[in-house]
Amino acid sequence: MTHIDQKPLALVTGASRGIGASIAKGLAKEDIHVIILARTIGALEEIDDEITGNGGSCTIVAMDLLDYPAIDRLGANIFERWGKLDILIGNAAILGQLSPIHHYDPKVWDEVMGINLTANYRLIRSLDPLLRLSKNGRVIFISSNVSDGSHPYWGAYAASKAALETIAKVYSVETEQLDLKINILDPGKTRTRLRAGAFPGEDPSKNKPSDKVMQFVSKILSNDFIENGYNLHCQD
Repeated sequence: MTHIDQKPLALVTGASRGIGASIAKGLAKEDIHVIILARTIGALEEIDDEITGNGGSCTIVAMDLLDYPAIDRLGANIFERWGKLDILIGNAAILGQLSPIHHYDPKVWDEVMGINLTANYRLIRSLDPLLRLSKNGRVIFISSNVSDGSHPYWGAYAASKAALETIAKVYSVETEQLDLKINILDPGKTRTRLRAGAFPGEDPSKNKPSDKVMQFVSKILSNDFIENGYNLHCQD
């Protein structure tokens, strides 16, 4: 096992654009080595260039989160190279389709659940031993206010986020005796491609830029934030 450096180590999924990219760049500015994970190598390379150009450091992992055996190998690879993981940001998500439940395409449903929900369970399964080795482990899952079930046509996305919040809260209780905190972040109305797909007629300038979410991530990661299993809304 080779430890490359002694910086805190974070993994951010969905890090090639939007909120994930902004969080990755924000963490790098705080002198954290960031593993940036997404499917698109070209977009990840652009984030890598920006991070390293600003004096930060990162490692690219181009991976499809529906490749669950690859998630299993990810944990082993991180252990071999760094020996632990300090921060996990479960951000990757897809919208799927906006449709009445009874018209929802089963294939799209399975893909939404696979990426938004099951992949995060598989990440927990793979990375939990590494998070337990950290002296101050932190996990943040990015959710949405549609998880309350009051938004029609958001079926699979809403269900996946509601289930993710439940998993996060259960995981937080299971690990409450450890130096590990599991929390949820609802970024609110943010300028992202996912939101643009959901609200194509919306004026994006009325929503906050994705880099504004980082201040809430920093709040959760701070030593002063003692909550565990908490759902923080960006307006809190």
